[in-house]
Amino acid sequence: MSRRFFFGYFHRAVRCDATIVALAAAIMILPTAAADAATAATAAAPAATVRGPQNIADVAEQVIGAVVNVSTSQKVDPHIGDIPDLPPGSPMEKFFQDFFKHHRGEDGDSDEPRRINSLGSGFIIDPAGLIVTNNHVIDGADEINVILNDGTKLKADLVGKDAKSDLALLRVHYDRPLKFVKFGDSDRVRLGEWVIAIGNPFSLGGTVTAGIVSARHRDINSGPYDNYIQTDAPINRGNSGGPLFDLNGEVIGINTAIISPSGGSIGIGFAIPSDSAVPIISQLQKYGEARRGWLGVRIQEVTPELADSLGIGTVRGALVAGVDDKGPAKPGGIKPGDVIVKFDGHDVKEMRDLPLIVADTPVGKQVDVVVIRQGKQETHTVQVGRLKDDEKVAEAETKKESLPEHKSVVQKTLGLELSSLTQDMRKKFNIRDSVKGVLVTGVDPGAASDVPDKHLSAGDVIEQVQYQAVGTPADLQKRVNELKSQGKKVAVLLVSNGDGETRFVALTLN
Repeated sequence: MSRRFFFGYFHRAVRCDATIVALAAAIMILPTAAADAATAATAAAPAATVRGPQNIADVAEQVIGAVVNVSTSQKVDPHIGDIPDLPPGSPMEKFFQDFFKHHRGEDGDSDEPRRINSLGSGFIIDPAGLIVTNNHVIDGADEINVILNDGTKLKADLVGKDAKSDLALLRVHYDRPLKFVKFGDSDRVRLGEWVIAIGNPFSLGGTVTAGIVSARHRDINSGPYDNYIQTDAPINRGNSGGPLFDLNGEVIGINTAIISPSGGSIGIGFAIPSDSAVPIISQLQKYGEARRGWLGVRIQEVTPELADSLGIGTVRGALVAGVDDKGPAKPGGIKPGDVIVKFDGHDVKEMRDLPLIVADTPVGKQVDVVVIRQGKQETHTVQVGRLKDDEKVAEAETKKESLPEHKSVVQKTLGLELSSLTQDMRKKFNIRDSVKGVLVTGVDPGAASDVPDKHLSAGDVIEQVQYQAVGTPADLQKRVNELKSQGKKVAVLLVSNGDGETRFVALTLN
């Protein structure tokens, strides 16, 4: 079943079959008194309130010539979309048989490749013919065509694309300079500011909608670099890759996704900010690919419990849970347990800020990294590396399946069943020899502590308790007793999985 039938799913506003255009209208009926009141209120309101700023029309007229339609086609396996498996005698069986016979010939089968078409939008950023659009508009295409606002159709070449940012750069050749638009500063855009979305869907010509900026820095869980502008300016299917303008006629965003129950706009649209897009587009033009900065750390969110235990005061920064042996952070002196609060002069207010800042940093640049280590602020110098496709900014912890209890449990504390790491235990739980610490062999779900909520499970290894290494259950218990005697209410544990990937867990000392 298509994703678009589920409310709350994100749509990339493209991938529409060019042969099908569905239009729907909705009518709202109000009681007579309410309708009269609404009419009176509208009549009394200033023109700017009803129609928006007066210069929307001027801006649209100025820039619409630079907005284009992007049409793609690609060959697909002829058997994609074959008759689905249906129960014997299903009334839908004949329907599908007739459908496929109609589209593939009387025999209902064909080995000839089929072509599918899709549409999106884009905009010209250079009079020589450079065009920006979304990667998902052209992804997998064998042929790309661009249709200008005046109807001129041009063949386009792919200059470069980047799936992680969902950006692509095209080039067309024309016998005269093309109308183009410039990027503005998305960082200066304010909530409530008027914006104009222009697209060229379905080859109908440029379409203009207007609205306001509803939110900034939106994370829609589509990737590690989510940082969207949210707007209520209607963005419909086929508008992906189109520009979002401010009232100066400058591009401050690239329209990319919507939330919709039906594929149409409900006033929740998302655009890639120009400040994030411009560096990527520059790299696509120069290299044909994006070259992002890389620090080589695994990070996790700083919770209030961790902030208190780590001595950083207010919740902020990104907690380093692990350091890559081959990454640039290690020779720069960054260690697990450090909380990165500033990178290259940019404040790291929360965990998700760090990947965005690092990715935008030029490869090879020497930068200052400010960390808080055991309550004290330190500055380290790191040379930024280059992120490879197989490297990850931060890996999510993997939940292990619960394992049966083992008779080798030596001690119980804080709702945990603990054992020393013997060779038999390493083999049983598939733990690498390089991992050192105290093995968790079981968790008491009825414990008074908050262990069940911390995703600790059998097979985890506790390497440190409040920055002090532990090797046996007795070591761990001794360290817990010391912290209790110091009046500590929470202890920070450095926990490793069997592969040596670490994370920090704040555990109440009940």
